[in-house]
Amino acid sequence: MRRARKRKHNPHIPSHVDQAALPAAIYFDHRNAGVWYTLHYDEHGKQRRRNVAPADVTLAELHQIMEQTSGVDQGTLRYVCTQYHQSDRYKKLSPNTHDDYCYSRDVLLAIPTKLGKPLGDLQVRKFTAALIQRIVDRLADEGTPSKAAHVLRYLRRVLQWGRNRGFLDINPAQGIEAPVERKRRRLPGHQVMDDLVDRALAFGRLARNEKGGCPQYLSYVMEISYLCRLRGIETITLTDAHELAEGILTNRRKGSRDNIVRWTPRLRAAWDGAKAYRTKVWASKSTVIPLRPERRYLIVASHGGPLRKSSLDTAWQRFITSAIADGTITAEQRFGLHDLKRRGITDTVGNRADKQEASGHRDEAMMDIYDLSVPLVNASQT
Repeated sequence: MRRARKRKHNPHIPSHVDQAALPAAIYFDHRNAGVWYTLHYDEHGKQRRRNVAPADVTLAELHQIMEQTSGVDQGTLRYVCTQYHQSDRYKKLSPNTHDDYCYSRDVLLAIPTKLGKPLGDLQVRKFTAALIQRIVDRLADEGTPSKAAHVLRYLRRVLQWGRNRGFLDINPAQGIEAPVERKRRRLPGHQVMDDLVDRALAFGRLARNEKGGCPQYLSYVMEISYLCRLRGIETITLTDAHELAEGILTNRRKGSRDNIVRWTPRLRAAWDGAKAYRTKVWASKSTVIPLRPERRYLIVASHGGPLRKSSLDTAWQRFITSAIADGTITAEQRFGLHDLKRRGITDTVGNRADKQEASGHRDEAMMDIYDLSVPLVNASQT
C-alpha cells in the first residue's frame, strides 16, 4: 500500500492516532462526532466522498480499511455491476425491472470459471463474444432458456452502460444469439376457471392462517382480468375513476389501446364484490379513504393499501399450488394469471378484427399469440 507524504499536524485528529503513520488518501472530518473519509471520482468524473470509519478507530484499523479499499479491482464485472446499480439510470427503472436485474446479476456473478474464481471477479475488458455465448448456451442447455435470456439482456445493458463510461472499449454482448424460450401459451378451460373462481370465493372467507385460506380479492381479480382481457398489473391498478356509466375504462400497458368494456351482470357482480371487500378492509383497518377517485384502488391488500404486483404473484402461486394439492385441478391444468387474458380474447365474439379491437393490441400479429380459437369456415365448392 502506498505511504502517505508527510502531513502537516492536524490538531483535530484524535490523539491516539499517530499522524505520521497515517495511510495515504484518508482524511479526517472533525465536525460533529468526527469521521474518517476517502475521496474518489464517479463515472461522470465528479469527486465524491465516502465515509469509512468513526473517529475512535485505531491506526491499525485505518490501515486495514485502506488496504481493502485499494484492493478493489475497478475493472471486474462485480465492480461494474455495483456501479450500474448505484447509477441514476438504474434508479429510474421500475421495481419489477430492479427485481429482474438483481436476480440476473446474482446468477452472473456466481458462474464458476476455469480460472478457479467466479465470473464476477474477471476483468470485463477481457470478455469476448465467444465467452458470453458459451455462458448463455450453458444456461440454456441446463433447461433454463428463460434464465439465459434474462441474463443476456441484463449483461448487454450493463456492459453497454460500462462501455459508455470507459470501463471497457466494446460491448461483447452485442450480437450474441439469444436462446429460444419456451412458448407457454396456455389456454385454461372454462370448467377449470369456474372451479378456481368458486374455490377462491369459498377459501377467501377463511382466516389467512387456516388451511387453504387465500386472499378474498383473488376471485375478483380472476373475473375482471378474464372479462376485460387485462393483465394482472392492469387489473390491480384499476380505480374508481375507471368506473363509467357505459362500462370499465381499461388502463392497458405496453402500448395497447384503451377501450371501454361494457357492463354485463357478471362483470358488474365482480366489480361490486371487489368494492364491497375493499369497504370491509378499510373499515377494519380504519383506513383514511382518499377523496380523489383515481386514488381509490379497486383491489386492496389486507392492510388496506394498494396491492403490489409481487404480492399478487405470490398469492396466486400459493393458491394454484394449494388447488393442485387438494385435487381441485391437476398439475397439467395449471395456468398463470396472464393466461386469463388469452382466454378472454379467445372467447370474444367476432372475427379477428373484433378480437383485436377488444384486446387493445395495435399489432395484428399479436392475435397469433392471444387468439387460440379455431375458425369455423364453409367447405370449398366447385
